[in-house]
Amino acid sequence: MRLPLFRHPIPPPAPATPFHAIGDVHGRLDLLAPLLRRIARRGTDHPIVVLGDMIDRGPDSAGVLRLLHHWRHEQLVCLAGNHESMMLGFLADPVRHAALWLRNGGVETLASFGIAPPDLATPGAAADCAAALSRALGPMQDWLRGLPLRWSSGNVVAVHAALDPARPPGTQDERTLLWGHPRFATTPRRDGLWVVHGHVVQDAPSAEGGRIAIDTGAWFTGRLTAARISAGAVDFVTNDG
Repeated sequence: MRLPLFRHPIPPPAPATPFHAIGDVHGRLDLLAPLLRRIARRGTDHPIVVLGDMIDRGPDSAGVLRLLHHWRHEQLVCLAGNHESMMLGFLADPVRHAALWLRNGGVETLASFGIAPPDLATPGAAADCAAALSRALGPMQDWLRGLPLRWSSGNVVAVHAALDPARPPGTQDERTLLWGHPRFATTPRRDGLWVVHGHVVQDAPSAEGGRIAIDTGAWFTGRLTAARISAGAVDFVTNDG
């Protein structure tokens, strides 16, 4: 699906090269793998940017991480989302961060690695669980800790959640990039940038007002969306489970 973009009072998107952005996967390996193959069949080496929230809620976060960690594409970029941030917080300080992560999909991620969730009332259980997850992640843990928070090409910026519309991309707070900003959806930017993002579930992907929203709630809707962004055009591809 291609949307007209020139009706907006801002310049159309103009990345340096066409690229694909993929919305929140949330453990849906069954949707991600065929979508990546579909993109690869186009025979292009253009960048592929995964917008974070690769894990939690869906059934196979372990499989998603393994696939993306080992995917043989020189220009694959995975961004950090708030769910990766929560998991890394749990690994760093299990007692402090376990409850938040577990109630937001961490239980499903642990299950995908064959790890039972901890009984938080039992002393040491959270730490033991974090140690087991650290062993299961192996070298993927360092990869996850090094994920960037944003990626840009031309006048298009890719982030997980949002940009503060009043600040340049390079001066954003980490929390805004991961969790969102109250004025992002209503206040247009004045610098001509387009922001492609996930984080907030949409009934359908959209491209308007300088924002390209592609989180279609894959973990519960069975619809994982990618956007192909090129000079003056945005094409959406949704993989239905």
